[in-house]
Amino acid sequence: METFEHLLYQLHLSYLQARKNKRNTNNQLRFEIQQEENLFQLAKNIYKRKYTPKSCIAFIINKPVMREIFAADFCDRVVHHLLYRCIYDIIDRKLINDTYSCRVGKGTLYGINRAKGFILSCSNNYSKESYIMKLDAQAYFMNMQHQIIYDKVLAMLPEHKHSFLGISKQTVIYLLEQTIFNAVKENCRIKGSRDDWNDLPNNKSLFHYPKNKGLPIGNLTSQVFGNVYLNDFDHYVKRKLKVRYYGRYVDDMIFVHEDKNYLTQIIPKLQNELNKVGIEIHPKKIVLENVNRGVMFLGQIIKPYRNYISNRTKNNFYQAIQGINKVLAEVPQFSWQQLCDIRAILNSYLGILSHAHTFNMRKAMLDKLRGRFHDFFFVSDNIDRVIINKDFWEWHFSPNYRFTP
Repeated sequence: METFEHLLYQLHLSYLQARKNKRNTNNQLRFEIQQEENLFQLAKNIYKRKYTPKSCIAFIINKPVMREIFAADFCDRVVHHLLYRCIYDIIDRKLINDTYSCRVGKGTLYGINRAKGFILSCSNNYSKESYIMKLDAQAYFMNMQHQIIYDKVLAMLPEHKHSFLGISKQTVIYLLEQTIFNAVKENCRIKGSRDDWNDLPNNKSLFHYPKNKGLPIGNLTSQVFGNVYLNDFDHYVKRKLKVRYYGRYVDDMIFVHEDKNYLTQIIPKLQNELNKVGIEIHPKKIVLENVNRGVMFLGQIIKPYRNYISNRTKNNFYQAIQGINKVLAEVPQFSWQQLCDIRAILNSYLGILSHAHTFNMRKAMLDKLRGRFHDFFFVSDNIDRVIINKDFWEWHFSPNYRFTP
């Protein structure tokens, strides 16, 4: 039986997870100042069924593409992580292997490697004709219907199971209701100006959808629900249509088959299945190509025996280099945190690029860094990561350094 103390304990564990990628944000710091009191109050509200999501912050980002973001309050992020920890394992077991988003060990790199494997297997190592079809769901997160999400998630929870991590099934269902049916567009504060939305198409903003539709992009729960929403569709493709070489990352779908006509003929069948959940295939994003011509999937261009990085990723990396050069030019004395931030930016790009044929490009990019960079960092021989020169920093900048002859 669920106890208040155990609920508080599980919320504390979820808080530790939620803060990992949000350290030093204003929202997280405000929560952390009175962490014990905030967690106690959150547990009390959930236990007494008085919890409701707080106002989120709505704003526009322009990179990598223009997009609307509804950033949940940190308190609600803790709840999202609690839900994730309670239901992830159950949901994960019911997904097909080739659903790649927000799954342990199955991210973008896994999806790219699976797509490469599909192509090699179907084409018998590029020795016979084979074709790639890519489809994209139109405004996927915007068109997801709350009631359908709720029904599909509940259907995945075993009837015989009455608790998850010691949290009662009733509490989990209550939190699912509060999270899924939360009308974020009516419960938000605008960051910046409403004019920031002027260049965003109406079909990409929740403000132009009915309140029973749409999930905020970026929330952990939204990513999980994105897998659940088309899970029946995934099984239909694999089991009913018998498409062996199929994978999906959120709303990006890839099909590989030796018969070009077959891929064309199944599009209406796929649309009929998607109609059941109110999703449409984007008519301008249907790609059908011979495998030898290559295909863009999850940020990489997959070609015979090699793969390359998209121009967007290259441009973003170049802009990151320019930003680091500006810091190197303007900051006279670096803190350890500043060096860690630079390292994190560079290693995130180098990690992505190292899985494609980009050695020369990585070398050329790092060569654009100001000479001062090499005082503070080493670069690995494979140019796949940078390491902070701790001795140099301690000698010149650490306030705690003491020279001993």
